[in-house]
Amino acid sequence: MTKLRLSPLPDDKPVKITVELPAAVHRDLVAYAEILAKTNAEATAPDPIKLIAPMLQRFMATDKAFRKARTQLRQTEA
Repeated sequence: MTKLRLSPLPDDKPVKITVELPAAVHRDLVAYAEILAKTNAEATAPDPIKLIAPMLQRFMATDKAFRKARTQLRQTEA
């Protein structure tokens, strides 16, 4: 079975933004959504657009340089 970085998407109130993506990125989001649905035994794939926020969240959570810089920024603001 495929081990994806995202788990099932939580039901959360979103903040609306508009973003333009390259067509290739959108195709990859669609494919990721399909694979995620199969991996989690879901009947239908989630909306690919709903994958963007969890992917960004996961990316920032695992970016050590970002976490370090954010910690330093918070310390200087305090």
